[in-house]
Amino acid sequence: MKIIKYLILILIILNLSSIKAEDQINDLNIKITKNLRCLICQGQSVYDSDTEFANSVKILVQNKLRDGQSEKEIYSYLKDKYGEWILYDPEFNKNTYFLWLLPVLMFLVGGAIIFKLLIKTKY
Repeated sequence: MKIIKYLILILIILNLSSIKAEDQINDLNIKITKNLRCLICQGQSVYDSDTEFANSVKILVQNKLRDGQSEKEIYSYLKDKYGEWILYDPEFNKNTYFLWLLPVLMFLVGGAIIFKLLIKTKY
């Protein structure tokens, strides 16, 4: 009888750990698909879109996660296949530095203009 109880306990523990692993895969799947741009909709993420393309990418990401690939490997694969534009959060490199630096540049130019106007109005 004790052996059966231990076997049942082991099965329950294994089942709970597989449920936890599946939850982690689902959470990572959601995170990745929210960071991917639907190439058909262009204004929606793959997660939010229901196009055929988005559904195929969702399945692809889920299969790659189940195969043990990391988030970085999946992003790399998708960038190679569809280009950097598929990512909502592109990496900082020579092709995207303008995108990353433009807000800072606009802030500095706007601040300089406002500062100049304030100085002019005082005198």
